[in-house]
Amino acid sequence: MTIRAIILIEGTRSNGPLYVKAARRLGLHPIILSADPTRYDYHAPESVEAIRVDTDNLDALIHECSRLNPTYDIVGITGPVDAVCATVGKLCRHFGLPGPNPASIERCCDKFTQRQLLAEAGVPIPAYRLAANAADVQKSTAEIGLPVILKPAAGSGSSGVRLCRNADELAEHTTYLLGEKHLWRSSPRILVEEFAQGPYYCAEIMGNEVIGIGAAEFGPLPYFVGRETIFPAPLTGEECNRIADISRRCLQALDLGWGPTCIEFRWTKRGPVVIEVNPRLAGGTNPRRVQLAYGIDLIKEHLKLVMGQEWDLRRRHSHVAVARLLVPDRDGILDWIGGASRAAAISGVAEVKLYVEPKTPIVRKGDYRDCIGHVIASSHNLPQTRAILQQAGDLIDWSITPFPPPGDELSAALTLAPAQGK
Repeated sequence: MTIRAIILIEGTRSNGPLYVKAARRLGLHPIILSADPTRYDYHAPESVEAIRVDTDNLDALIHECSRLNPTYDIVGITGPVDAVCATVGKLCRHFGLPGPNPASIERCCDKFTQRQLLAEAGVPIPAYRLAANAADVQKSTAEIGLPVILKPAAGSGSSGVRLCRNADELAEHTTYLLGEKHLWRSSPRILVEEFAQGPYYCAEIMGNEVIGIGAAEFGPLPYFVGRETIFPAPLTGEECNRIADISRRCLQALDLGWGPTCIEFRWTKRGPVVIEVNPRLAGGTNPRRVQLAYGIDLIKEHLKLVMGQEWDLRRRHSHVAVARLLVPDRDGILDWIGGASRAAAISGVAEVKLYVEPKTPIVRKGDYRDCIGHVIASSHNLPQTRAILQQAGDLIDWSITPFPPPGDELSAALTLAPAQGK
């Protein structure tokens, strides 16, 4: 009998292993196509079939899937990252499989085009401009007024995103984005945005159904590195309805509504303002927290849709799940990190994961890559969950030795003491 397989294009540190496990629970053989299979450390322990292929090349992907077809019954193709969402849609259409509309995905993943479509539909968004060079950035900032957010017009995980509060910060980040440190797939396109101030929320959507709304708190500005995430968010019914209503308007404006979407908001003085629409499941700990809170396995249900089956989005229970992200406050060499096993043993702790090993160089980038681990707790209410999380988080600690100053490596190595802390 031919083995039923599902093709996973690329992956992430957080959601990649979950897609592999969900595929296996559905009786499928997962096959990962990646430009660099070695980057996903979940392959080895899971014994996943991983094939190296240029995932930016649609013809190469079609060729590889066609090569696999005689051996496997390929029942679906998907991928959990923005960069491949449109490609996934094109592959699904080529092979006659269920999938998203690639044209809609491409429009959504271009943040400037997304902004235009949302504005035309009357969806509340920050003021914005598109810039291609430093002069454009200066002109756009003068029109919007400081502070502004500078971000690439394509990307995810807050990579390259920074709040610029004054002229010096604006010039510094403009230089960074236009220089060699930030990698562009094509010519630079920078989005200059009004800084929408207020609490952060994220709507988790499957199809046209709003599953729930999460909240998050971030570390110190000018970057947006998550520190704590909550699901469901502590909102009133009326507040949830307002966010859900705007979310559905976003789906309509962007011609989405197949599969997962996550929509980010800030609740400003004028109410919920859309920061970004992502045509995929939210990354990080979001799927795990939804499952703990409501008993809905978003990844498994997504795969069922990819296979052409009906999904089941009914809530099994109503808990509160909170994740604390472990973020270092300095660069250097990680001497040690410990306490995970003790934290995991606390009643109510659902998951403890460390992403790094001792002797790893820590170089903060001001985005999702700064996190070195997480702790997730769940209970019947938010105060109890936070108390569990506090107890568990206090047990995890680490030590970082700062990098030696340039030109003084020997004396620095002899005199610098390890820095403790979380």
